[in-house]
Amino acid sequence: MQALEQTGQRFLLVSGWFKTARTLPESFFEIESAPHDWLFPQMAAIVHHGGAGTTAATLRAGKAAVICPLVADQPFWARLMTRIGVALGPFPLRSLKTAQLIEAILRVTTEPTFAQRAAELGERIHSEQGAVQAADLIERYLHSS
Repeated sequence: MQALEQTGQRFLLVSGWFKTARTLPESFFEIESAPHDWLFPQMAAIVHHGGAGTTAATLRAGKAAVICPLVADQPFWARLMTRIGVALGPFPLRSLKTAQLIEAILRVTTEPTFAQRAAELGERIHSEQGAVQAADLIERYLHSS
């Protein structure tokens, strides 16, 4: 919270089943859940754990990210998102330093290349109609057997 306050941004903490026991600063809001496809397009950037679903939702929303992985495939997604220019990370949560988080949030919210690249990818994802194409491929495969 210390790092986040220093960025001058407002934050929405989607806590899930984990509720904070602290009183949150005025710039913080906490909710238990919200659909990513509704929530993410309204954000300046997304700070998240790097799970495949959250990463995909971030890309579909066309938003830049800061990724703080915990386990499994999350570091992979953080590195991929960083390599394609739409995120910074990985910043493993267990070793995350306040200064790292401040710098990363400031960069993805102020350096225009992150937002531009993320918006371009979001548009490409929406235009490719991936679910329709996947369904067509599956149907063709099933009917060709």
